[in-house]
Amino acid sequence: MSSLALTLLYLLAAVLGVVVCRSLKLPPMLGYLAAGVLIGPHALALAQNSEGARHLGEFGVVFLMFAIGLEFSLPKLRAMRRQVFGLGLLQVVFTMVAVTGGALLLSRWFGGVWEMGWQTAVALSGVMAMSSTAIVVKLMAERAELESEHGRRVMGILLFQDLAVVPLLVLIPALATSADQLLPALGWALIKATVLVGLLLTGGQRVMRWWLTLVARRKSDELFMLNLLLITLGMAWLTELAGLSLALGAFIAGVLVSETEYRHQVGSDIRPFHDVLLGLFFITIGMMLDWHILVDRWGLVLMLLTVPLVLKLVFILVLARAMGATTGVALRTGLYLAQAGEFGFVLLALTQRNGLVEPALMNPILAAMVLSMLATPFLILFSNRIVMKLVASDWLQQSLQMTTIARKSINASKHVIICGYGRCGQNLARMLEKESIAYMALDLDPDRVSQAAAAGHSVVYGDATRLQALMAAGLVRASAVAITYTDVPAALKVLSNTRSHAANVPVVVRTQDDQYLERLREAGATEVVPEAIEGSLMLASHALALVGVPMRRVLRLVQDQRDARYNLLRGYFHGADDDTVLERDQERLSTINLPPDSTAIGQTLGELALPAMGVQVVNLRRANGHAGSTADEVRLEAGDTLVLSGLPAALVLAEDRLLRG
Repeated sequence: MSSLALTLLYLLAAVLGVVVCRSLKLPPMLGYLAAGVLIGPHALALAQNSEGARHLGEFGVVFLMFAIGLEFSLPKLRAMRRQVFGLGLLQVVFTMVAVTGGALLLSRWFGGVWEMGWQTAVALSGVMAMSSTAIVVKLMAERAELESEHGRRVMGILLFQDLAVVPLLVLIPALATSADQLLPALGWALIKATVLVGLLLTGGQRVMRWWLTLVARRKSDELFMLNLLLITLGMAWLTELAGLSLALGAFIAGVLVSETEYRHQVGSDIRPFHDVLLGLFFITIGMMLDWHILVDRWGLVLMLLTVPLVLKLVFILVLARAMGATTGVALRTGLYLAQAGEFGFVLLALTQRNGLVEPALMNPILAAMVLSMLATPFLILFSNRIVMKLVASDWLQQSLQMTTIARKSINASKHVIICGYGRCGQNLARMLEKESIAYMALDLDPDRVSQAAAAGHSVVYGDATRLQALMAAGLVRASAVAITYTDVPAALKVLSNTRSHAANVPVVVRTQDDQYLERLREAGATEVVPEAIEGSLMLASHALALVGVPMRRVLRLVQDQRDARYNLLRGYFHGADDDTVLERDQERLSTINLPPDSTAIGQTLGELALPAMGVQVVNLRRANGHAGSTADEVRLEAGDTLVLSGLPAALVLAEDRLLRG
């Protein structure tokens, strides 16, 4: 097969594998592995696992380690040090010790396929200690659990596992040397790694910032991209020249770039190379899998699947419990991290390349890892049911939490529920207090909650995405709900719960930009406030004022833009206690509820021709509380509420037409 035909085959297999996995809501990584199995020499035999393809796939690992280094942050590590260097360190150490001991015992008792030296046992223990960052983080983000108690512990363990890969990349090749050369080889490798890393991190940060600034000043995207490839592959080559792994150099390069102001640009530019080449790496891993061995040794595969799964689950459960987590939180953490991980495949490939594992054991281990990753979405999906069934105290703990929230909100009525008490939520709370409007804030950061509550703020620990927490906060008695964080999946959960149990309560949602604007509106958001648009309006107002535009005109221009963007800001509702006289040429808002005897019932908005009277329908809320469309073909029903915008005289005529014809 020619190089072009082989490339097309890999691309076709990758595309089909990812499409199928996306359709089934499974991680793309499993699609790459399945594609490799199908086209590999042990199935359809369309392609051989060539040395060239493996070398190209290794660059995927290089870019993966570069991306991990790019996310490396000392402030982040300090903030999570208890979870990372406490729980994460203990999980990796305990798992490696247990797997090493168990493998040596099996080798001693049974021999055969289990026969191995301690070097192989140590290498395989590193493989088994890893969990899947890609799968778990994606699922937790979709379930809005990243800031939950178990979510923070899961992230801490995953972060340490990512860091633990670096010394393992140095350790495994050293283990492949002869017994009499092992200690010198290991010591020399550690010395080289320490010296190289020390030199690069000491003086490399200044050089990296200076170099990237020099390149960025040329204002060439092409040059910047070429420079990134040069830095990543150059650092990988440098560490390989020193007798260390390619991936270690890429990790160091990522760490150096992470300390510069270009880290976000670099991350987005390098992503396509990372995704494509890492996909090729997983295809080559899948091509190693011989399904004939799986059929012949299904019992061995089943054992390699269940024993590490249960072992990691128990270790994490016990360790998390010992470090202060409740049994329910500890069990959830264990369920989320029991599976194998993508770095496990990287370390397994390195182990096999250094001749530390026999093919007879390699294939069952590979199959068991793939199956455990397939099981992960289901373990996470049913984790709450499993915890509720096995841990009676978890239900009691959640009930106490809901009781605490309900006790604080029991006397609240017509209050605002604030979801998230970060900077935005706190600013909103201050403005509500100035207007003597009650509020109840829900947040998942225990330190923030304790400090704010001690200062007298009306904030409690609770997950706003959970219906029980919203109901305990007095959702049905609330006058509004404000979602102040920019987590779209979490916002969608809050909207769903609010719409289904308190359809008449308006919800205002904060987002970073307007990418998910329509999706949030369809989910029931009364208004969506994108930060990017508000920031641009403030930027424009300052720029206009600085160049000499009169402030009155600046304010009018900004207000016109807001009127065009936000339906609910077109005019305002006039009240008897307004401190200004309403001008006749100033637009206002008016709310009209359609009673059963209204003449507008059964007519469409187009037939009513309200715009011809100078009146716009800015919002329509159906009788069931759901937001309705304001298109011309929408037919009105009894109980509908319309928010109209127009001049006072026009609004009077519109109201008369709607109610009396």
